[in-house]
Amino acid sequence: MRNLLTWISFGLCSVAVFALACNKQKDVVTEPIVFKAPDGWPATVYDFNANPITNAGFALGKKLFYDGKLSKDGNFPCGSCHQQFAAFSNYDHDFSHGFNNQFTTRNAPALNNLAWQSAFHRDGGISNLDLQPLAPITAPNEMAETIPHVLAKLAADPDYPALFKAAFADGAINTANMTKALSQFMLMLVSADAKYDQVKAGTASFDVNEAAGYALFQSKGCTNCHAEPLFTNNAYVNDNLPVDPVRNDVGRMAITGDAADYGKFKVPSLRNVAFSFPYMHDGRFGSLSEVMSHYAQTISLNAGEQDLLIAFLQTLTDSSLTKNPLFSPDVDVPQVHIHN
Repeated sequence: MRNLLTWISFGLCSVAVFALACNKQKDVVTEPIVFKAPDGWPATVYDFNANPITNAGFALGKKLFYDGKLSKDGNFPCGSCHQQFAAFSNYDHDFSHGFNNQFTTRNAPALNNLAWQSAFHRDGGISNLDLQPLAPITAPNEMAETIPHVLAKLAADPDYPALFKAAFADGAINTANMTKALSQFMLMLVSADAKYDQVKAGTASFDVNEAAGYALFQSKGCTNCHAEPLFTNNAYVNDNLPVDPVRNDVGRMAITGDAADYGKFKVPSLRNVAFSFPYMHDGRFGSLSEVMSHYAQTISLNAGEQDLLIAFLQTLTDSSLTKNPLFSPDVDVPQVHIHN
């Protein structure tokens, strides 16, 4: 599904040379970008009518995502906990570093296919993507800022006033526009071009181990929680993990107050799971082998079957997300006319 991001059409600025050629282009355009869901996928749940994606809005959102100004000391942008090469998770960290040598309290989830999600965080405590950034920005152990101070820093910056004016009709540097711009960037983090997707499209084939692993994935009931094609059902489950007595993280119950939700956490997508280790809400498992050993206790997996499942999970790796230069902090978004 290599044409998923149909808005990436640069005219004279080809992907190979856009960093050189497009940086000479100073125009900012605001035509809506067409968000095209992959064929056969369920309907999105995000309200694009309330926040249509534009070139300028995406560019602003990307700049904000990687800007330390959103944190108190300038050291913790969103992109520090959500790294592109790690499928927008925090590579090899059970808990991310935050302000003043503190740590977060849960493993940073990978960011992808957010347009299909209606609740965020491991416990589903945030019900709108536009509101989600406010929590880490203001958490004292994460970015440790206040929203008024962030907005003041953006207003004093030489670049942001023009960027907000280009992205939004009112041009206001306010909370709503800031978070909507961040959403526009994050919504485009679509993962739908892994080998699995290419097999489904008929342009690739599983090898014998991958095919056997896929058959096990279906027959062992993994799809009950990790439903295709998103590889999550967005539900909350208790994985029979003992609760850490120090952190005493009760999961979803902290949001609902319902004892039935004790120890339940949101089912994560398995897309790009090979990059998003360590695993579980607290990062207690450092490898897919450890995860398989845990589930082997409940779904009866021998060592060979565990290896086959891992072989299949590797086919969910999507380099079109992890290596796309448009999502990279090191590449400016070319602000040129885009043809859909």
